[in-house]
Amino acid sequence: MVLALCAFGISVTAYSQERAAMQKVKAAPLKDVFGDKFYMGVAINRNQANGTDKKAQAILSSQFNSISPENDMKWEKIHPAKNTYDFKHADAYVDFGIKNKMFVIGHTLIWHSQTPDWVFEDSNGKPLSREALLTVMKDHITTVVTRYKGKISGWDVVNEAFNEDGTFRQSKWFTIIGEDFIEKAFEYAHAADPKAELYYNDYNVYKTAKRAGILKLVQKLKAANIAITAVGEQGHYNLSNPPVSEVESVITDFAALNIITNFTELDISVLPDKDANLTADVSTKETYNAKYNPYTKSLPDAVLKSLAKRYADLFKVFVKHSDTVSRITFWGLTDGDSWLNDFPMPGRTNYPLLYDRKYNEKTEVINFIKSTL
Repeated sequence: MVLALCAFGISVTAYSQERAAMQKVKAAPLKDVFGDKFYMGVAINRNQANGTDKKAQAILSSQFNSISPENDMKWEKIHPAKNTYDFKHADAYVDFGIKNKMFVIGHTLIWHSQTPDWVFEDSNGKPLSREALLTVMKDHITTVVTRYKGKISGWDVVNEAFNEDGTFRQSKWFTIIGEDFIEKAFEYAHAADPKAELYYNDYNVYKTAKRAGILKLVQKLKAANIAITAVGEQGHYNLSNPPVSEVESVITDFAALNIITNFTELDISVLPDKDANLTADVSTKETYNAKYNPYTKSLPDAVLKSLAKRYADLFKVFVKHSDTVSRITFWGLTDGDSWLNDFPMPGRTNYPLLYDRKYNEKTEVINFIKSTL
């Protein structure tokens, strides 16, 4: 070995030091490995936030330095009725983040989904006027953001407002208020907490047409001096799509506007999908078919290796552009937590995350990710 190393001009000391450094990186928590690049985040559920799931809490506090709430800050959970706010579970989530000195994300203030009908209707069930809905929006944003001022560091202000072709989604927010509902939401959030980072969040931002619409939105906000910190690309990918070159284009296109890109809901499905053009729209539902659920018992080693390589290829891009990427957030901690077990086809067994259903780390996947530094 010594002669072989010397033949290649590598000293034994240098080799030993490099090997020791590699072992140190492998043993280090994710948040430390990437600490000078970007936040390493994860979306957490209610039981993880309130301590019922103690195994998860131990991993969360040791490996990650940012959290997002899966559901407990969405409108239907935190503001279920006109004069009723329920902060119990959101408070537990925020408290967990503060206790563990994490960068805490609020998700999400304005979304077309998981928003009660009363938000858009008067006492007779008729659609509100533009002015009335703006009042409802302002009250909600001001109340929620003010409660967590100084505790939540960044907000997904508006979520999924665009169609795949870059046009505005015909949500009730859009049809009643108009396209400036996004501008108003950002204005209200900034007024409630001027120091908080503010984000626009969506899926499939890697698609050129959709990204073009979001780029126009960002340009409009900036031209009007409306605060926006970053765009979140959700990152619901699979083993082959999208190409990493398209992911990189998301980062560079927004960087040209002096806007950060966050990857906010990252997971990689290992299962075949019936629809090659599948989006992450939560309303999409398909009937169970065993053909699309091939790994009910365990994940084959070959597929695990593909998952590891796929994550590594993405992280190479994230690291390369770490000057304009500030956060990578996985959408769930363990495979058992993942929404992809039921989306778009309920009842499947997916393996998209860094930890398996028994809370064991996928060492090969995590080491591949760490090796991108």
